[in-house]
Amino acid sequence: MDMKKIGLFAAGVLFGTAGLKVLTSKDAKKAYAQTTAAALRAKDSVMTTVTAVREGADDIYAEAQAINDRRTQAEAETVVEDTSEETEESQAE
Repeated sequence: MDMKKIGLFAAGVLFGTAGLKVLTSKDAKKAYAQTTAAALRAKDSVMTTVTAVREGADDIYAEAQAINDRRTQAEAETVVEDTSEETEESQAE
């Protein structure tokens, strides 16, 4: 039983050492660089899209504010003040 554990430990160390060599090899570094370059290109593409969407949203927001301002102004112009009581009081005098 102890020899089996020792053997498994030794195999793990050997496999780990070989894995580190593979991960730090020149080919692996090239693959990491290619993957990172692709991620950076994707980030640039996403940021371009986000900027376009944000500009569109800003335009929509500005137009919505203008619509509400025009509506408020139109409502203020159509409000008719109730002066019927004042007229009745002045006629009664």
